[in-house]
Amino acid sequence: MSAPPATGSTSFTTELVVGGMTCAACVRRVEKRLGRVGGVEASVNLATGRARVTHPAAVPTAELVAAVEGAGFTARPVPPPGPPPGPPPGPSAKRATAEGAGTEAADRHRVPVTALLSAPVLVLSMVPALQFRNWQWLCFVLTAPVVVWSSWPFHTRALRGLRHGAATMDTLVSLGVLASFSWSAYALFLGGAGDPSMRMPFSPLPSAPGGTPHVYLEAAVGVPLFVLTGRLLEARARHGTGSALRALASLTVKDVVLAADGDTPERRVPIGELGVGDRFVVRPGERVATDGVVTAGGSALDLSLVTGESAPVEVAAGSPVVGGAVNSGGLLEVRAEAVGADTRLARIARLVADAQSGKARAQRLADAIAAVFVPAVLAVAVSVLGFWLGAGAAPEAAVTAAVAVLVVACPCALGLATPTALLAATGRGAQLGILVSGPRALERLRRVDTVVLDKTGTLTHGVMEVAEVTSRARPDGLGRAEAVRLAGAAEHGSEHPIGRALVAYAGTALPPVTEFVATPGRGVTGRVEGHHVELLRPDDQPLPPELGDAAEAAGREGHTAVVLWVDGRAEAVFALGDGLRSGGYRAVDHLKRLGLRPVLATGDGPAAARSAAGQLGIDEVRSRMTPEGKAELVRELRARGHRVAVVGDGVNDAAALAHADLGIAMGGGTDAAIGAADVTLVREDIHALADAVRLARRTLGTVRANLLWAFGYNLLTLPLAAVGRLGPMVAAAAMSVSSVVVVGNSLRLRGWEPSGARGSRGMRGMRGMRGSLGRSGR
Repeated sequence: MSAPPATGSTSFTTELVVGGMTCAACVRRVEKRLGRVGGVEASVNLATGRARVTHPAAVPTAELVAAVEGAGFTARPVPPPGPPPGPPPGPSAKRATAEGAGTEAADRHRVPVTALLSAPVLVLSMVPALQFRNWQWLCFVLTAPVVVWSSWPFHTRALRGLRHGAATMDTLVSLGVLASFSWSAYALFLGGAGDPSMRMPFSPLPSAPGGTPHVYLEAAVGVPLFVLTGRLLEARARHGTGSALRALASLTVKDVVLAADGDTPERRVPIGELGVGDRFVVRPGERVATDGVVTAGGSALDLSLVTGESAPVEVAAGSPVVGGAVNSGGLLEVRAEAVGADTRLARIARLVADAQSGKARAQRLADAIAAVFVPAVLAVAVSVLGFWLGAGAAPEAAVTAAVAVLVVACPCALGLATPTALLAATGRGAQLGILVSGPRALERLRRVDTVVLDKTGTLTHGVMEVAEVTSRARPDGLGRAEAVRLAGAAEHGSEHPIGRALVAYAGTALPPVTEFVATPGRGVTGRVEGHHVELLRPDDQPLPPELGDAAEAAGREGHTAVVLWVDGRAEAVFALGDGLRSGGYRAVDHLKRLGLRPVLATGDGPAAARSAAGQLGIDEVRSRMTPEGKAELVRELRARGHRVAVVGDGVNDAAALAHADLGIAMGGGTDAAIGAADVTLVREDIHALADAVRLARRTLGTVRANLLWAFGYNLLTLPLAAVGRLGPMVAAAAMSVSSVVVVGNSLRLRGWEPSGARGSRGMRGMRGMRGSLGRSGR
């Protein structure tokens, strides 16, 4: 997928699917070959099989594909969304597609056939009591197809690498299998092992006691059997780490019913033909095709697969809807507001994919080591062979020790240690409503010690709400219910946030208002049911004691006070404010227990700032902060040695987000804030921040454990193989197990739950995505 250059930029980003990579050495080779193209930077991910390439506009995609092919691999560009434009793909793209689609299917067929052929060989070679006359010849016949057909992928990739002057895991496996089989053939035909009455005691160590000629056919079949089985298990496990993207993809629809327009009846068209502004129909049980606004009809939308919320969301004309929601009730007509790559789901999928294509620092180190690892192992194998032959060991023992070195020292686990953990973690984060821009953001998230929190839209809902109503205490007063009704009716024609809050609080059964007048900075007046109704800010006009006290209390708590006057008499005081999100105190407390220091920075006045901070348990408060002031605060904290994260949702937070060590945006915030952030909390819940920190720490811990296992495995098994204490078959099993252990450890992140997790632990689609995906539910 090629992204167009940003304004003032001459670079493109192209994503390639690379076929034929099997280990970290392959990754390093592809990156180096792409890096030789002028102005090109590439990051290749073994777990996803993809390369993300940044290149000048003058470098065509075909040149990038040719560079990958020059390294001995296949490649094809990832197509953009929608129908594929232009001519059909070339032979390289077709070959890459076929290889990528067919490798796992071929392994699924190879493994059972290989196991069927290998089982008699392994049993007869390892259980001397079962050996009969000419048993070794039967084993030789069964081994031949395993060496040729089952091991064919290793041989072909090894030859391809040899043609390009490179060695990979396949080189090691191919040489090990061929060396074991060749030695066994020599022993059978020329070394005396073909004697019909020959018996061979089994030892897991490479030895030949009593001068008995040995054949190592069990190694020739065991190595490909264990490697193929391990690769199949590994592929299935890696497939599981991409569940987040597949869940997102499952929410899209393939076609849509366009609404009737004049003489044009309803018609069903492919989703690619839907454009912004088109009206489409969503019948009960159907999924909303794309983001839009309801133009006619009403229904309840099931957002459980999008947000995880079990309660349906009622929508009517004017309500926004998000693509992927299921229509549970009536017929809806929707006007498309975004299509294709511009939809919410597409943006989230792109963020998840981008995060999974990056590399952590630890992975870059592992890839650099893998680049020299395979050549070093080949040199060690030759040295081991020469040493044992020079020391007077039996030739078969020397060959077997060298083969064990080749087989055991595979850098697969090294290459998979980090990307599989990142795949699982970013996918799990997406399910929890946490979108991370890449591995480096995860690393920084784990290390932050100070969190600067914006108030409006971050700790609060971002909309005005009626917090308290105080009516005049007198026998002939209107009473609270009537005061609310008249206030809502008078404000019905207002577009001011205060007016909308009063109307929403009063409900829908409101009398009409006439003679409506809105005075900016003062309030509104109108006539409702014959009464002259005014809603004004408190001024110098005297108020009854109980109403005056209520207005003063509202000011102290940071609320806005509005006085209801009916026929010239003050009847009630409404205190309005931007309500705090539920659970805010507990979320801040969680941050403190994680060792993070919260700082509230808001553009509101001191009273509102102190009131919010007191309710949330935040000690450090900065009020009346301008965008420049927030950025300066971040620089000040960093100058003191703090690692600072900023959480915000508005344009005024973008500068602070960009200056912080880590920028965190609320998913319902502005595009400017989200664009400047490293982490997006799609779930509009401050609890998600604590969850994100915990997930980052767990992920980095998993990466360290994976790398420790990968390095420790090689440090332990390679010397054992070199000194003849580890046979080829055991080495093959150990090598396969090492990769499966690394991937399996990473997969544990898929089931990770935040401590005190709320709601069902079941995997219900992208369950944590409230926020921007669920704004229609407000």
